[in-house]
Amino acid sequence: MEMKMKAGATTIKKKRYTGYFSDIKKNWQLYVMILLPLIYILVFKYYPMYGARIAFCDYIPQKGVAGSEWVGLKHFINFINSPQFFVLIKNTLTLSLYSLLLSIPFPILLALSLHYLINQRFKKVVQMSTYLPHFLSTVIIVSMLHLIFNTQSGVVNNILNAITGEKINFMSLSKYFRHMYVWSGVWQDVGWNSILYISALAGVDPQLHEAAIIDGAGKWRRIWHIDIASIMPTISIMIIMSMGSIISVGFDKSFLMQNPTNLDVSEILSTYEYKIGIGGGMPNYSYPAAIALMTSIVTFILICVTNKISKSLSETSLW
Repeated sequence: MEMKMKAGATTIKKKRYTGYFSDIKKNWQLYVMILLPLIYILVFKYYPMYGARIAFCDYIPQKGVAGSEWVGLKHFINFINSPQFFVLIKNTLTLSLYSLLLSIPFPILLALSLHYLINQRFKKVVQMSTYLPHFLSTVIIVSMLHLIFNTQSGVVNNILNAITGEKINFMSLSKYFRHMYVWSGVWQDVGWNSILYISALAGVDPQLHEAAIIDGAGKWRRIWHIDIASIMPTISIMIIMSMGSIISVGFDKSFLMQNPTNLDVSEILSTYEYKIGIGGGMPNYSYPAAIALMTSIVTFILICVTNKISKSLSETSLW
């Protein structure tokens, strides 16, 4: 009896494998198409993870990763005990949370406004105008900020000078750095980030609005109870994905906006890693690698926690 069961299981496995190979042979074009992105992910995403070992050793390029002296958690402990630790964490989290609080509601408001806009020509003009800044490089955005807000010939300071007789150095003072960083980011990405919400709103069943109108619901009630409720899964997914960058704030924009007078609030983890790594003097690879690895681990934990909370509250999650 046991022999028959084993023989039957073996036959089923053979049929299964035969089915797999026949499926691959039948749809080989699709497997070839997926092969290139798979190779890209393996080479550029997974293979570099081997280099994370340098965070646990005193890496010397001449000796390589395997030949460098293993020091364990030395660099992690040194960073946690360093006086810059709490300052960098505070600056990074403040900038990230500030950006997150504004980057979620404004695209939703823009999407709702465009959704209810009757004039289609004006709607297209607004969409084009709000999408355009997304395609500008960070260097151009920061250059525009310097041109608009500088104290010599900036438009904003000329207006302030005409009204109050004073000029404000927005790009140098610490108290304005975060506002300049975050609000310029909102302006740059609000149109692009609204695309998903516009698509989600297009899928809302019109019969829900018709039924609500018959019941006497006004526009604001329909927006709140139908539109926002319908795109809530999309909002949840976007919040979960935004948690992936809450620790790793963009390096380029912070670095370009930095100067000695605003360094107390503009110095974040990514800029600090660059400066102590290859920013000046003798290159130091292991210490910034340890900081980056710690950041990645914390980011992964935050994504998992946010995903779990979203799944328990709204039954919407990435996995």
